[in-house]
Amino acid sequence: MGIGRDGVLVNIGTKSEGIIPPNEMQSLGPDGASTLFEGETVVAYVVQPETDEGQVLLSLDRARGEQGWRVLQKRFEEGESFETLISGYNKGGLLVNVEGVNAFIPLSQLVGIRPPAEGESESALGENVGRSIRLKVIEINRRRNRVILSERAALQEWRSQQRDILLSELAEGTIRQGKVTSIRNFGVFIDLGGADGLVHLSELSWDRNSSPEDLFHVGQEVDVYVMKVDPETKKIALSIRRAQPQQWDAIVDEYQIGQIVAGQVTKLVTFGAFARLDGPVEGLIHVSELADRRIQHPREVVDEGDVVPLKVVRIERDRHRLGLSLRAARDEAEKAGWTFDSQGAVIAAPEGIAERFGGLSEHQKTSAAEAIAAAAAVETAAAAPAKKSTRAARGAAAPEVEAPTREPEPVPQTAMAAALQEAEAALLASEPQKTSEDEAGS
Repeated sequence: MGIGRDGVLVNIGTKSEGIIPPNEMQSLGPDGASTLFEGETVVAYVVQPETDEGQVLLSLDRARGEQGWRVLQKRFEEGESFETLISGYNKGGLLVNVEGVNAFIPLSQLVGIRPPAEGESESALGENVGRSIRLKVIEINRRRNRVILSERAALQEWRSQQRDILLSELAEGTIRQGKVTSIRNFGVFIDLGGADGLVHLSELSWDRNSSPEDLFHVGQEVDVYVMKVDPETKKIALSIRRAQPQQWDAIVDEYQIGQIVAGQVTKLVTFGAFARLDGPVEGLIHVSELADRRIQHPREVVDEGDVVPLKVVRIERDRHRLGLSLRAARDEAEKAGWTFDSQGAVIAAPEGIAERFGGLSEHQKTSAAEAIAAAAAVETAAAAPAKKSTRAARGAAAPEVEAPTREPEPVPQTAMAAALQEAEAALLASEPQKTSEDEAGS
């Protein structure tokens, strides 16, 4: 046997030699005759007993085709996927030769290949010729010489198998590398090599104010921390921020236990409130650390967006948790110019602090206005009986009583504190003073 320009010459044991032209050995792939070597035994189909040149025209493809139909039928019945090489294309999809049988892959059954746009050349599909592809038989009809294959179905089957393997291998607490496959407003999906896991919005970054679209893009490779694997639902919970513990350590190095810091409430939960400090780090204010009184829900004291003073009470580096307290910070905060209402809620902050977080929340502004209105109402109500007592004292011959000496009031540190102190002063002035006759009568 030898390889010539017109094809492969084959010794078939007769006076005439056989020849296999290139178009009759497409099942060998794009390399064709180069995959054969001299002395190799091949099975060929006789197409023509004698050509004009006196040779026997043979075909590898047709010989393999007989066997190929049986192989394809078996793969179809068993749902088996396989790999082969793309041999051609047309406007509807790609062409392959499987065991000597020509088959078709519609564009709708391809993954990652879009149909040519209007006016765009079909030659773009030609770039895939020679590429290896995994396929699955979805339709076979030998009488019509029709075989339809699908890359999409094969990929789904492969991913299902890989998912089962991956779920058995994944261990919670380990760090794996994956690729971003999808970005949603609630998080990011990561392909771990056969199965997708979800990184929830809260686990994307230590800075919870950044959106997923600003942080990542599809196709980006990232390290993820495996938080939870559920074999029953086949769901995988991942975290990107926990795969970067050094970033958290660097951030919390700026804080010390007992330090008073400003923070903004970002989320309320039944067991407390999360607050963001200066920089991309959040801590938890447990419900017991919100006020000196017992409360049922954090919203009784704070609301999302509130700017509040906080004391750092706990730093758990191994668990990446920061414990904060509002009630423990109150005494020092009031000395620094923070103002609280009677319920323990913050209604005013020292100048410049709230602006770092975008200003006081609407909830705090409303509470401050209500406090001012309440103080004004108390002052008005206190002034009325004071005037009435003065007129009564003028009509009676009561002995003169020296007015009580009032202690000098400290200079309020905020306008809100001033309003509250004026209200208290008005109440004090409205209290009636006992005379010696009153004491005698009693």
